[in-house]
Amino acid sequence: MSLLRCQELTKRFGGIVALDGCSLEVAEGEIMGLIGPNGSGKTTLFNLVTGFVRPDRGEVLFGQGRITGLAPDEVFRRGIGRTFQLPRIFPRLTVVENLLLPAAGSQGRGSTESSRSRRERALSLLELLGLASHASRPAGRLSYGQRKLLELGTVMMGEPRLVLLDEPAGGVNPALLEIIGARIVELNRQGTTFLIVEHNLGFVMGLCHRVVVLDHGRPIASGLPSHVRDDPVVLEAYLGR
Repeated sequence: MSLLRCQELTKRFGGIVALDGCSLEVAEGEIMGLIGPNGSGKTTLFNLVTGFVRPDRGEVLFGQGRITGLAPDEVFRRGIGRTFQLPRIFPRLTVVENLLLPAAGSQGRGSTESSRSRRERALSLLELLGLASHASRPAGRLSYGQRKLLELGTVMMGEPRLVLLDEPAGGVNPALLEIIGARIVELNRQGTTFLIVEHNLGFVMGLCHRVVVLDHGRPIASGLPSHVRDDPVVLEAYLGR
């Protein structure tokens, strides 16, 4: 069953066509990769889905509802979270405070019990992400890869059905990248759907159930990682062969 459906999305920036009638679907429960050369429209698609940019044409459907043009905070409340190429954290707050702040904001003013419950959930997430030992440290002291894990944790505090990850492998050392991949798999096993934009093909091919390739603002290939990797059209557009 489709969780996210993008239908004929088109977005222009001046004379540049970033997306050109782009249509794709993300099935509930899958980890889907979105790859393509620079300028192919990947980040623009993320921005349209999450409400940071409005499409010129087309619509975005999530679950049973239309979310086209909703503000980012409303999209988040509907159950879609996202990360960014450069992790957005609060460096002066502690690691656990970074998780508690968006959770409190999304739930409004709660009781003492609900605050306690949120803290327990935050600590549980930090344990899952391998950051529990850093809970009381300022987030600014984390390594770059750990900051990416922390940002994922802040998104997961909203209990999203779908998470859009923007280059989770970028700038991360191989050992920590393996941990990030394992945590994505575990969160997916627990019920979270993922759509991942990534340039690290090895990471995408080893992690994703299905891969879609964008070029010039529209999909040119879709399928199992092994099939997409060997597709002549993909090799020419993405790898320049």
